[in-house]
Amino acid sequence: MNVRRLVMHARFALGFPRYLRHRVTLEEARAEVARRLETRGESFLKLVTRAVFGHRASPYRPLFELASCELGDLEHSVRARGLEGALRELRAAGVYVSYEELKGRVPMVRQGREIPVSPGAFDNPFLRAAYEKGTGGTTGPRTRVMTDLDNLRAKAMMGRLVDEINGTRGLPMAVWRGLLPDNGLGAMISRLPFGTVPERWFTPVAAEQLRGALEYRLATAYVLRASRLFGVPLPDPEPVPVDRALTIARWAADAIARAGGCHLRAYVSLLVRVSVAAQEEGLDLTGAVFGGGGEPPTPAKVAQIERSGARYLPSYHVSELGRVGVSCLAPVEENDHHFCADHLALIQHPTKMPGLDLEVDAFCFTTLLPSAPKIAINVESDDDGVVEERACGCPWEELGLRFHVRSVRSYRKLTGEGMTLIGSDVVRLLEEELPARFGGASTDYQLVEEEDPGGQTRLTLRVSPRVALVDEQEIQQAMLEGLAEGSPAADLARATWSSAGTLRVRREEPVWTAGGKLMPLQLGSRTRAVRS
Repeated sequence: MNVRRLVMHARFALGFPRYLRHRVTLEEARAEVARRLETRGESFLKLVTRAVFGHRASPYRPLFELASCELGDLEHSVRARGLEGALRELRAAGVYVSYEELKGRVPMVRQGREIPVSPGAFDNPFLRAAYEKGTGGTTGPRTRVMTDLDNLRAKAMMGRLVDEINGTRGLPMAVWRGLLPDNGLGAMISRLPFGTVPERWFTPVAAEQLRGALEYRLATAYVLRASRLFGVPLPDPEPVPVDRALTIARWAADAIARAGGCHLRAYVSLLVRVSVAAQEEGLDLTGAVFGGGGEPPTPAKVAQIERSGARYLPSYHVSELGRVGVSCLAPVEENDHHFCADHLALIQHPTKMPGLDLEVDAFCFTTLLPSAPKIAINVESDDDGVVEERACGCPWEELGLRFHVRSVRSYRKLTGEGMTLIGSDVVRLLEEELPARFGGASTDYQLVEEEDPGGQTRLTLRVSPRVALVDEQEIQQAMLEGLAEGSPAADLARATWSSAGTLRVRREEPVWTAGGKLMPLQLGSRTRAVRS
């Protein structure tokens, strides 16, 4: 462990007791969100002034130089065109960051100039880093998201309102999320400033199944013991594999009997498993509130959850950005959120889908808070969907969150059990490593995201019958091991998918497009239109 990381852990240890004592009131949360909404343009300019124009190592400085945009030009643009108008102007001039660039996987190339970047290049340089979590289960260079306790307190403002508006305040709560580098621990401590202490922490993967670093285990142990020392008894993690969801369904039924309701946080597919287990056991979960994210809540998934009696609330987060949307209480579809304009800005820009002559209106996000872990200016999240201003009459509209984001799907990532795969990372396995080991050509392999009749997301590896396989389990294992190389987060995905049976092999020809192209990755169906 290097000196920087030792300092980070020491800072967290010193600041955590004060964090535990802090409480966010409803009035304070309302006032702070209102203030942020009124000062969005000013907040953006202050952040850019300090973190870009005042920071020589900022990767954005070359982009602004190539766009011939100085600070005075930007100030004029924000005041004349509004924040979103200025951001559209910057995007057109080449001031943006792709998802692959944000991860440090490829250099930024603008106007023929190559700008090298690393995964940490976009970290907030003024952040007093005290907490680290991993991103989704991807391969490639390990990615981390640094934050600090001030950032957790800042996020607690919106969290306090979510708790109140969704009617989950005071309900017995449990989390079914993984150990570090997954965010099960973060999901618990982020709720402490508004007085919510989960009573159970279920983990789908046990610690002994992971190859994770010792520091993750030590950090978890410290947080749990420190919280109890200061009167906030966080629960120990309880391993509950994905095929034993009945354990959690029984907890939910018991909590409903005790308190009239409960609140369960987990990835969408895990919530489906709890609902199915409850139905098979004859348990009525009326009164339960299931909050999920990590993958799109398709109609089949939500219907399966609601058949158990539970109410589903979608949640839209991006690891590097935090909370992007809060669930609308008068939605037009299952995946309908109010955009969190208090700490983010969002524009859309036409982007070509990899492997197809189609364009989507990709989301480009910009951070506004000085405590944001990443400095994001028009950062593409590889998501697209519908952004609209719509009157719905729910409390979020009254608070000033007028814009909705819905029909959100990734155009480059596959998901399963809440774990995420970045497309470019998988292509190497499909086109190089699997053909080299098992035979055939790159056109004989294809990874497909599918939803089975029960609403569960599966990843199917199509392998042409021309490939002479002796053991299908061997190629399945090779795929899982290949995904896990070099990243603790990818190892978490491997362990989760192995126990859940998410990845399967099917002997059939890969499917080609009508235009005669083969996409190595075939994403699940989309509900919104794309442009040809």
